[in-house]
Amino acid sequence: MRSGKAWGARGVAVAIGMGLLAACGNKDGAKAPPPPPVTVLQVQPAPMALQVEYVGETAGFREVEVRARVSGILLKRTYTEGETVQAGQLLFEIDPAPYQAALDQAKGGLAQVQAALNKAKADRDRMVPLYARNVVSRRDYDDTIAAYDAAVANAQSARARLKEAELNLEYTKVTAPIAGVTSKGVQSEGSLISANSGVLTTISQFDPLYVNFSYSEQDRLNLERLLRDGTLKQAPEQDWPVRIRLADGRLYAQTGHMNFSDNRVDSRTGTIRARAIFDNHDGQLLPGQFVRVILELGTLEQVLQVPERAITQSQADRVVLVVGADDVVEPRTVQLGQSSNGMVQVRSGLKAGERVIVEGVLKARPGSKVMPTPATAAPAGTPAAG
Repeated sequence: MRSGKAWGARGVAVAIGMGLLAACGNKDGAKAPPPPPVTVLQVQPAPMALQVEYVGETAGFREVEVRARVSGILLKRTYTEGETVQAGQLLFEIDPAPYQAALDQAKGGLAQVQAALNKAKADRDRMVPLYARNVVSRRDYDDTIAAYDAAVANAQSARARLKEAELNLEYTKVTAPIAGVTSKGVQSEGSLISANSGVLTTISQFDPLYVNFSYSEQDRLNLERLLRDGTLKQAPEQDWPVRIRLADGRLYAQTGHMNFSDNRVDSRTGTIRARAIFDNHDGQLLPGQFVRVILELGTLEQVLQVPERAITQSQADRVVLVVGADDVVEPRTVQLGQSSNGMVQVRSGLKAGERVIVEGVLKARPGSKVMPTPATAAPAGTPAAG
């Protein structure tokens, strides 16, 4: 009986031991996790549209401040604020009564001096033959000629005063110097205004429209370096296409071009002022809008480029992960160049034909194996905002 109990205890111990061994054997024999899947892009030299983007502000092609040229009571405003007016259209009327009176007075003054001129001319015409026959003295002759010259001068002054009076009367009607859209009126009817009263309204011409922006001195130096290296194939500066992105993210339908670049650097900001011009037939753009200016500088010839998302930061270096032999991940420190359309130029650190991880970067570890899948979208050549 004891012998049976002892064997039973030993059997239980053996069974437990075998179970532990089996458990250990299953643990050691578990399969390792598969390599993480990643998407790779095989880099090849390809053209790259070089674009830069700046903040710009729209401005009217011409903006004119309408001011009074004579003093008086503002009788009438003849336009609706914010409407389009034509060049020469009447905008304001100033009380013309004082200027009409001044014009009448100038006409009367001219008539008086004209009568005096006629008499002086007649005296001269009589005096000349008499002096020629020595009938009159030299003094009388000189006095007659001097009186005639004075009458001529007085007539010229009177005609000038008449012209001034006519202009002042004409200036009581304030007209639009250009065609465009008016702003809010500043002075109301009944106000006493003068040439020093300030702006009555502002007229802006919207078609075409300017877009003002500035680019950095560093951008200019980079562009000159690319041209010296022969890397950039560039159109003439006046033919650079310019696009603008509106506040809602849409691209404006019309393409403009640069028509001005300053010849000096602003010492306060280190930037250079520039301007582009756009057609604005439908009036979609208004002065004072902030837009994103997309400037197409040319095409970089046969450069290696990778998507921006494939680049990671390692302290002061920029790193991309390359899938090498046997699908093992290798980190590469790269030197980057220009960026455009979500792609970045790689100046050094990569070779043509290498596979760069563009998706699944966080899953990949240097020295570990991955399961690469080729990217389906071609990266290069499509121009868009950088």
